[in-house]
Amino acid sequence: MRALRILILLVAAAAIAAGGYWYFTRPAEVSVVTPTRGDAAEIVYAAGVIEPRTWAKVTALVRERITWVCNCEGEPVSEGDELAKLDDTEARAALAELKARQELALAERDRIALLVERNVVNQNELDRAQSALTQIEALVAGQEARLANYVISAPDDGVVLRQDAEVGEIGEPGVVLFWVGRPSPLIVVAEVNEEDIPSVDTSQQALLRSDAFPGRELSAEVESITPKGDPVTKTYRVRLSLPGDTPLRIGMSVDVNIVTRVSENALLVPSVAVSGGAVFTVESELLVRREVETGIRGTERTEILSGIDETAQIVSPFPEEMEEGTRVAIADGG
Repeated sequence: MRALRILILLVAAAAIAAGGYWYFTRPAEVSVVTPTRGDAAEIVYAAGVIEPRTWAKVTALVRERITWVCNCEGEPVSEGDELAKLDDTEARAALAELKARQELALAERDRIALLVERNVVNQNELDRAQSALTQIEALVAGQEARLANYVISAPDDGVVLRQDAEVGEIGEPGVVLFWVGRPSPLIVVAEVNEEDIPSVDTSQQALLRSDAFPGRELSAEVESITPKGDPVTKTYRVRLSLPGDTPLRIGMSVDVNIVTRVSENALLVPSVAVSGGAVFTVESELLVRREVETGIRGTERTEILSGIDETAQIVSPFPEEMEEGTRVAIADGG
């Protein structure tokens, strides 16, 4: 009986040992893919905003309370049409005072001129009176010109794209009260990083993505690139023209993908399968490291110029923890 128990224990130990040996020596499972053929595009990404080609921001030139607004948002206007008025009470009072001083100076000049004719006073007195009158007239002209600043007018023909002025608010110089422009044609204004701008050129095509139109293909074309970049943000402004039938609206934000280069019928592999200029392939159940020359690299696919062919079984993703020569098995579905 004791001999039987010992035998059972020996068999169990052998089974455990065999299982452990199998566990530690079994081939590692990997997923593989084969290269595909397709077009590879080199993309420059930028964030953009939809704007009219022709438009202007309208602000107040003096700080004063708004007394009247046109309430004409979305309506056409012509150059010079009044959009808003500011409280000009104090400015008109100052003008009235200057005009009163002008009348007195004019009367004084005329009185001295009469005395000069009668040889009662000399010409110098008349010259001084004329100089004083001229100074007052200049002040009156300047105040009349400043009164024009209390009327906010349309700078050009177009449409009031947006109105942010309300009666009773204070019009601050530099704060935009109206946006006036032509609703079409529209353009995309994008900011491109300085390291990407050398590969961007006019007439290049761009693909746009907008949260307002998910899944819809939108296109644009590079129209111009600003000659001077922003040294603070390290970006260059790029303008892209939109087709006339674009559904995008003024003020919408878009993701801009400028196609700077296209490689047709390229050999493509998943980008996650490439690391350090190499891929791992499965050959005779062993891992083999292959050095490859890559071309266009995207987030999902990378172009392979040389190093493998279309029959290669490429491990994807790249097996960082494995070494060349490791025995492997291809996982189901791999």
